[in-house]
Amino acid sequence: MAEINLEILEEVTIRFAGDSGDGMQLTGTQFSNSTAVAGTDVSTLPDYPAEIRAPAGTLHGVSGFQIHFSSLDVTTPGDSPDVLVAMNPAALKVNLKDLKPNGIIIANQNSFDGKNLTLAQYEKS
Repeated sequence: MAEINLEILEEVTIRFAGDSGDGMQLTGTQFSNSTAVAGTDVSTLPDYPAEIRAPAGTLHGVSGFQIHFSSLDVTTPGDSPDVLVAMNPAALKVNLKDLKPNGIIIANQNSFDGKNLTLAQYEKS
């Protein structure tokens, strides 16, 4: 059995990203509530797309929610996320540049199909 290395962190920033309507605001709010109940300090930043009713899967329709939580005092929603949860290729493309070096990507692999890759302007998977 493989050995699992655990690292205890004092603070973490997570960004949830997907299409408007994918529930990123709700997911972020629920995650924030859970971390607050666990006794951590929390700061959040919702990110709504500028374009109203942008076509699903496009770069302009990406919605996000960032949460910074810590066992210490938190005064900002965080700068660069440690973890990016990307629900589709557009969410990955829009937010990848902000991810910290050696950050973690959690992706919905079922949405990384030809149609969504094209909408996100990726040439290849």
